[in-house]
Amino acid sequence: MRGFGELEQAIMDVIWSTATAMPVREVLERLNEDRPQHLAYNTVQTVMEILHRKGWLRRTKEGRAFRYSATKSREEYAASLIDQVWATGANRTATLVRLFDELDADEVAELRAALAERTGEGRRS
Repeated sequence: MRGFGELEQAIMDVIWSTATAMPVREVLERLNEDRPQHLAYNTVQTVMEILHRKGWLRRTKEGRAFRYSATKSREEYAASLIDQVWATGANRTATLVRLFDELDADEVAELRAALAERTGEGRRS
């Protein structure tokens, strides 16, 4: 699996930004808010169908249209990209150390707390 293309990422960002399923028309409107050259409805609909076939979007019929919602979170997507790095044979420890070097103090504290919770250290009384 490779990462999303530019429009796929933009669509997923819109979908991830809301808790409710969205029709293509609403996704299109949000995408076009900040674009000097507006996207066509058919273009967005086609890419959303591709994301549906890839398993990233679920769709539910509402009248004559579909509403789309994410099947996986943004964090699951990011983790899948990291899994791709592991598949290249990269040294996991060296890669993680490099990633952690980029974190600020608050992020390191959050990571430590999450790791402690996962390993059971955060559950002691």
